[in-house]
Amino acid sequence: MNTLDTFLFGVYPYICLSIFLLGSLIRFDRDQYTWKSDSSQLLKAGQLKLGSNLFHVGVLFLFFGHLFGMLTPHFVYERFIDAGTKQLLAMTAGGIAGLLGFVGVSLLLHRRLFEPRIRINSKTSDIVLLVLLWLQLALGLATLPLSAQHLDGSMMMRLAGWAQRIVSFQSGAPEMLAEASWIFKTHMVLGMSIFLIFPFTRLTHVWSGFGAAAYLVRPYQVVRSRRLNVPAGHNQPRRPGAGV
Repeated sequence: MNTLDTFLFGVYPYICLSIFLLGSLIRFDRDQYTWKSDSSQLLKAGQLKLGSNLFHVGVLFLFFGHLFGMLTPHFVYERFIDAGTKQLLAMTAGGIAGLLGFVGVSLLLHRRLFEPRIRINSKTSDIVLLVLLWLQLALGLATLPLSAQHLDGSMMMRLAGWAQRIVSFQSGAPEMLAEASWIFKTHMVLGMSIFLIFPFTRLTHVWSGFGAAAYLVRPYQVVRSRRLNVPAGHNQPRRPGAGV
């Protein structure tokens, strides 16, 4: 492993995660009025509904698929499914979700760039974020042919081993990616970079989306009526000019 690989896959993940968590907390504490999705639906609703729905369905599936797929130790599921079968399942389900997300973000990016009213009212961070998400989904789809060359699941096990060593603070994480293609590595670095810029973009509203799930388990709000014992005539209106 060269110095660049050691930095990108041994140090850079911790930089991204630290800024992701601390930056989100600081922004919520200092700039709550900017904690929103900045919807442009009022400017023009065209392409928004279809693009947004496809993007969110695809990306949420990919996020949780990567989260549980890469961070679940092999011994947890090896009695039920082998590594090769798991990789085929991940390629099929992830490919469908990735395609949905890619079509969705393409619609959103086209709308953001080529609708004059939306382009004028867009921040630079909005456009940069959509471009990064478009590239990330495109790279994710590009890894499918490479994964098809390792149907025994060996490369998937290496990628999962890297992620598990990172989150558990074990040494030797960069060495797990010594044989990985540059497409895998670029996909991973870009994914980490999206977490790095997360607190500085509209992506912070994702936290609110997860927080809203708490309403499913919170107790009902009890509202009781209260009658006030008001003396008779106390609330009668006074005549204009009457003395106090």
